[in-house]
Amino acid sequence: MGPILEFMRSRFRQLRLLFCALRYGIRLFWLAAPEHHKLHWFVTLASSLHGNPRFASRLQGSLPRLAPLAAAFAQTLATRPELAGATLHDAIDAIEHFEEPLAGEALDAALRAALGKPPETLLTWIGPTPAHNGWCEQTHIARLALPVNGHQTITLRLLRTKQVQEADDDAALLCAVARWMERFSRAARRLRLRALAQALREDLQRRFDLRAQAANLSQSGHQLGDDPRIVVPDVIWDLCTAQTIAVQHIDTVRATDIAGLAGHHINVTQVAAHLIEVVTRQAFEHGFFHAALDARRVAVSVEPETRGRLVLAGASLMTSLSSPEREFFVHGATALFEQDYGRLATLHHVAGHVPAHARTEQIEAELRTRSEAHFASNTDERSAGALFHHLLHSVQPFGGEVSPRLVAAQRAFGQAEALARSIHPGVDAWGIAQHTLAGIARRDLGRHGWIRRLSQELPHLAQIAPRVPQTLFRYFEHRAKTGPGTAPGQASQAALLAAWRREHRRTRALLLACALCGGLIGATAVFFGG
Repeated sequence: MGPILEFMRSRFRQLRLLFCALRYGIRLFWLAAPEHHKLHWFVTLASSLHGNPRFASRLQGSLPRLAPLAAAFAQTLATRPELAGATLHDAIDAIEHFEEPLAGEALDAALRAALGKPPETLLTWIGPTPAHNGWCEQTHIARLALPVNGHQTITLRLLRTKQVQEADDDAALLCAVARWMERFSRAARRLRLRALAQALREDLQRRFDLRAQAANLSQSGHQLGDDPRIVVPDVIWDLCTAQTIAVQHIDTVRATDIAGLAGHHINVTQVAAHLIEVVTRQAFEHGFFHAALDARRVAVSVEPETRGRLVLAGASLMTSLSSPEREFFVHGATALFEQDYGRLATLHHVAGHVPAHARTEQIEAELRTRSEAHFASNTDERSAGALFHHLLHSVQPFGGEVSPRLVAAQRAFGQAEALARSIHPGVDAWGIAQHTLAGIARRDLGRHGWIRRLSQELPHLAQIAPRVPQTLFRYFEHRAKTGPGTAPGQASQAALLAAWRREHRRTRALLLACALCGGLIGATAVFFGG
């Protein structure tokens, strides 16, 4: 019944959208507009209607019933138009004040439904006021009845299922509208609006997938557990469900709270430098990085054991890079810092970022034209994030493109660099990025890199190596039967084939003898040991 109800709800919302559109006469407006001045006419009409309080009140009352998330976002844009260029996650965070958090009996009932048991059996106390209230979620500080891994105070995040369903319905409605537009508009098909809308919906679903976020946080803890610059809270798996996620609570202050950092005697210069180093190491050494990173999601620990360390638990959405993508960025960025544009152009060709017919010297010239202005600037004015933008997008004039994950990694680095500069304007982001990436490149090319690659290839070699003698035997046998040549050549191939057959029989006999001896030794040890 679940899929049927979801389908009916989606269809009902689409019908409401159609009714709303017909009610306000969109088609009539379009027909009434002058043939060659429709856009100007619509702008003038919208300005006139904006000043009509009766129409504005009716439309404001209709939008929340039609699409709550879209309505709240529209109202936010009316007061904060700079959010128009923000990401989806920034937009959702900006409209958090439109929904009241659950409290009292409603909070208790939601926790009971999410955890599958009364919350008082697991928690001795939960903060009545949320530490954070979002559009579809709220976060509370709580205390466990029994410590888990030495942790008793936790941070518990709870999804509000009604609002999550509304957000998903809005996204489904957007997908339906995009599908309609693609049917009737060639421009919409060229822009692939349906795929964009579906990607938006999947991004929303990722944001509210708490199980995946708990797994991402746990993996980050394993990768960065030995890094003294960051602390990753432990996940309390017993309290992680589809609607809740619980982690170790760490007392923090925001990374941009300069006064708060100074009050706890934390060096802001180190915080800014560590932020760039950690994000660079996450993305380009481990290939697993935060996809939504901004000032609201970066904090600094003020607890005695971890004071001054970064806490990125609020940025729980993660994205991964494949090994080839990670290696391309590391070695490509190193070549770019060294102004070796020819090597970087070759790397683009090898990675398949440009068509085969694109000339290497043209790509090299494009890279040089875009990048040299950055090297001409003063050291304190250079931006490594802007330089990395050219690293990835210089292939576009030649009909090439890089993977969206590489673009996401470059964007994450740019956000980290901008945040570091807001914390400490004098931070040498360029030098830190150059030094960190050079260190990763050296480790890739050094013995540690060779050992890591060998360990990655060993499982494949373990399957291939036993087949090599048999493969060679069949190859020489085939050559002896079908290969052209003179009689002496055939005789030499036959002799070689006979030698291979003898060696094959000896190897098989030796393996059989080893197996029998091993069995006898084992049986003897068991017999006398008993």
